[in-house]
Amino acid sequence: MISRYIKPRDEALTSDDLAVCQKVLDAVKAEFKFADDEEEVSRSAAIIIELYRQGVHDEEQLKVLVFATRGKI
Repeated sequence: MISRYIKPRDEALTSDDLAVCQKVLDAVKAEFKFADDEEEVSRSAAIIIELYRQGVHDEEQLKVLVFATRGKI
């Protein structure tokens, strides 16, 4: 039987993980005045989740990195 190695970034996010990501997304939406249905919200959410999966779990660090990708530091 072949055993597949599961990398940490492939594991499902927990509800606590998602709560952190949601807080950051809410801050990004408020800062940039994005409407819920804007494509930029989806892009920002994808960036947040990818950064979180790569090991950035601190809310403030996530905000700084996402703000930087959006051109605001």
